[in-house]
Order: sequence, then structure tokens, then C-alpha cells
Amino acid sequence: MKDIATELKEHPFFADLPDPTINLLGGCGHNEVYKPETLLASEGAEANEFFIIRRGRVAIQLHAAATGLARIQTLDAGDILGWSWLFPPYRWSVEARALQEVHTVKLDGRCLRQKCDADPALGYALMKRFSRIMTQRLEATRLQLLNLYGKANEPA
Repeated sequence: MKDIATELKEHPFFADLPDPTINLLGGCGHNEVYKPETLLASEGAEANEFFIIRRGRVAIQLHAAATGLARIQTLDAGDILGWSWLFPPYRWSVEARALQEVHTVKLDGRCLRQKCDADPALGYALMKRFSRIMTQRLEATRLQLLNLYGKANEPA
């Protein structure tokens, strides 16, 4: 099994970071495996981690009053799960459930926040990367909502 720093260096999210930075970040992570149906994140719960999905699939779900749980996205190997660790009050805004056995690199958000506070350039580099993911996920959600509820504008 590869060490965490090697896992990070090989992932596109971290690939262009210098080795000392990768090693620093690697000190905040460990490998973790989740059985099917296990919650990786629970909506409203404390969020002090994020995950790199190495293998398996994870359902991202929201609680909807009228319909119960609604799946808004499915993440696969290579995807990043979680940015709530970056923003106070550090609470998950979604539920994430393993659909099959899921292998992850789990990174400790508290550890990372301390490192980012000590090195603002590191914080900025991570913020740029997470902003890209957030933008992609918001766009995917927008397209999904348009497919569900959107209508073509008809001339009046």
C-alpha cells in the first residue's frame, strides 16, 4: 500500500503541489474503508474531514421535507468529497453514503486548517482547488434541476 503523500501526489487535485507541501498535507491523512450503506457524512453533523475516493461509489443526498432523501450526485473513484471543513460552522450540508465498499484517503480538516493558518499560501492553494470542485458540483446540480423542473421559455 502506498503512503498518503504518494497517494496525494498521484491525484490530479494535488499533483502540481511541491513535494514539501504534499508531505505536509500527507501528515493529516490516513486510509479508511467503508462498508456499503455506511455514512461518511451526515447532514448537520460536524465536518472536520474530507475524502479522496480511491475506490467505490458514494451517494450525495439531501433531506427534502416532501420526499425524504433525494440523491443529487454520485461520486466515484478519483472524486473529492467534502468542503464543509473549510467554512464555519464546519457542518456537513449533505449526507454521503457508501453505495458499495469505499476506499478513501481521509484528510483531517482540523489539522489542515492549522497548517493553512500557519501558511496562508497553502490555504490559498487549497481554496483555489476546492473552489473549482464547488463550481463543478454547483453546475452539475443546476443542470440536474433544469432537467427536473426547467421548461423552455415560450414566446408570449
